[in-house]
Amino acid sequence: MPPKKKPRVSKASANSGRIADAKKTSTVGRKRKAAAPDAKTGKVSESAGSPVFTRWLLKSEPESRFENGVDVKFGIEDLKALPDQTSCWDGVRNYQARNFMRQMKVGQQAFFYHSNCKEPGIAGIMTIVKEAYVDHTQFDKKDVHYDASSTPDNPKWSMVDVQFQRMMKRFVPLWELKEHHLQHRANGGPLKDVALFTRARLSVQPLTPEEFDFILSLEDKEPL
Repeated sequence: MPPKKKPRVSKASANSGRIADAKKTSTVGRKRKAAAPDAKTGKVSESAGSPVFTRWLLKSEPESRFENGVDVKFGIEDLKALPDQTSCWDGVRNYQARNFMRQMKVGQQAFFYHSNCKEPGIAGIMTIVKEAYVDHTQFDKKDVHYDASSTPDNPKWSMVDVQFQRMMKRFVPLWELKEHHLQHRANGGPLKDVALFTRARLSVQPLTPEEFDFILSLEDKEPL
């Protein structure tokens, strides 16, 4: 386990330290009821024209970094070490990322992406085991993700619970994903519009089934 920070325990899960998005956006959305996804794209266009996704990529920091004296480190090995290998995914402070979390449904899969480290990339796979609920860290003045503008009567931020599913057969680094993205952007392919490069600042990112499956297939292939 990493050097312990102040415990954050939800009713359903144990402590987690989470990377917060670098900046807040002005796009504030309300939670939407998800419709059935398209078999090909994995998303649907709702009446308001907002797509709903079914697969995800979530970023967290596997190396120690201190904010206000608290280590925010949380890598996939830390998730594996928790009871039931389950944790709340707290600390998201970007409206678009929050709205994506509010779309998540139990049973959906997400890549665990190691961010802000020597070698960023995809380390493993998680499963969503609890849908969006109030992120308690926004009310804790001692927490690095405290938000004075949020109140229990009108909370701004949500979190989900995730459970470790498995490690990737091999670590898939960012540089390799970028090479595929550039090739697909030039010649066509599933990663041509992948959010990892088109919405890079987000710590919670949607993936289409084609994007998810292509990335997953890389674990069985030699790097470029």
